[in-house]
Amino acid sequence: MTEAEDRKPQSDEARGVYDPEITSEFAIPQGLAVPRGGTEPETTSEFAVPDGLDAPQVPSAEPEGSAFNTPRTYSAKQAPAFTPATGIPVVSLTKDLPWQDRMRTMLRMPVAERPAPESAPKAEEEGPAVPRVLDMTLRIGELLLAGGEGAEDVEAAMFAVCRSYGLDRCEPNVTFTLLSISYQPSLVDDPVTASRTVRRRGTDYTRLAAVFHLVDDLSDPETTISLEESYRRLAEIRRNRHPYPGWVLTGASGLLAGAASVLVGGDLIVFVAAALGAMLGDRLAWLCAGRGLPEFYQFTVAAMPPAAIGIALTLADIDVKASAVITGGLFALLPGRALVAGVQDGLTGFYITASARLLEVMYFFVGIVVGVLIILYFGVKLGAELNPDVGLIIEERPLWQIGAAMLLSLTFAVLLQQERSTVLAVTLNGGVAWSVYGAMRYVGEISPVASTAVAAGLVGLFGQMLSRYRFASALPYTTAAIGPLLPGSATYFGLLSIAQNDVDKGLVSLATAASLAMAIAIGVNLGSEISRLFLRVPGGSASGRRAAKRTRGF
Repeated sequence: MTEAEDRKPQSDEARGVYDPEITSEFAIPQGLAVPRGGTEPETTSEFAVPDGLDAPQVPSAEPEGSAFNTPRTYSAKQAPAFTPATGIPVVSLTKDLPWQDRMRTMLRMPVAERPAPESAPKAEEEGPAVPRVLDMTLRIGELLLAGGEGAEDVEAAMFAVCRSYGLDRCEPNVTFTLLSISYQPSLVDDPVTASRTVRRRGTDYTRLAAVFHLVDDLSDPETTISLEESYRRLAEIRRNRHPYPGWVLTGASGLLAGAASVLVGGDLIVFVAAALGAMLGDRLAWLCAGRGLPEFYQFTVAAMPPAAIGIALTLADIDVKASAVITGGLFALLPGRALVAGVQDGLTGFYITASARLLEVMYFFVGIVVGVLIILYFGVKLGAELNPDVGLIIEERPLWQIGAAMLLSLTFAVLLQQERSTVLAVTLNGGVAWSVYGAMRYVGEISPVASTAVAAGLVGLFGQMLSRYRFASALPYTTAAIGPLLPGSATYFGLLSIAQNDVDKGLVSLATAASLAMAIAIGVNLGSEISRLFLRVPGGSASGRRAAKRTRGF
């Protein structure tokens, strides 16, 4: 056999396929006729129609199982109308409304129903680069969040900035210390996402108002502000010095404590003592801040001097109301701003941010409790006779108390670094709040919690109306005005009872203080929502004002 014959493929008989002695379980038995349809065996499927079954076939270009085919049970008369015959109602975003209301309405709409920007981008012909716009948006949101603004208003401002430069398909997100925003040009393009962390927060309502003015100018369709101009204005806002120097802030904290002591029945000596204690505590807190100590220890140190002065007056047998001295010092430390912002975030659906803010308030409050308890404990050991029941008897001096409430609101506004043009309005708002509280509490003999809630509701109502009139944030008009309503007395007497080993009575008093604080926060937010409910908002009767959440128990 030649080499060519060796390379020739062997026949079936030569390979022994039909050899009866060589069998396999896959071999075809002899005598069985199997039809052959081609070079490959015909395969079957469980979805194939059996032989002999006459199944009617529907003539169609595509099989009925296609995702693009009309179902058999489809009826044009009973089909759900995904798009109404008259179209989707257009949301009217008129420019005569504050940008907060316009952008809040947009955020509470689904992305598919948001109207596109009516005007072209306000910068170069091709528009600014998307990463730069997102960076500008995050920087503006950082200033607002660091200044104490609510999470919903921060998201509305970020959305307004993006929309002013033509980025309508963007989604901002705020969670206490983290800001993020995502922009997707279309459904087939990759999204662009950027984030920024807020590591330091400070209270400066003048800077907050300047940022609001910048966002208002950006959201105005008739003005054209380039991205470079926006960066320049934002840099000026960040570089601006505080409107009040440090010594003015220290004096304001002293006057605030003195005014608070008058509200709870103090006289001139008590006023001076409370002012000195608060100013000393403020300087010690600034010293701790310069050393890099956390805010918890700053609050602890700042609460000690007023309590120490009150104990010293009691040990010296001076006929003064020592409890008013300590209560006045506490008024200057209670974190009312953070409490209102935390409750507002919770009521508007930002539960993570609200939980973080309220946890921060709890830490500050515990720091105050520790500082006061240390002084009260040593005062009781030294023989200081402090009676918690004395605080239940407060002399009714309406004119003096209204004046003290207005002074407290004024000094609180200075501590918050507010614009000078807003100080008068917030001072009058604080006087109205205390007048309503005093009329309900002392004349009508209504519970302090209900009286506080109603007074705080009026503060929120007037503050929201003033902010809408000036197209600004509502915080400068509400935060300082709730100062006279803060639960300083209930906090002090609860701590005093705990220091005297009357824990049950102390916890009841602290629970009352917590109830008053929640009444203030809920009242302020409710007043703001009532003003938005009756005032004209974007959307008209077609869409209405959409809520942040719509939970029906499931």
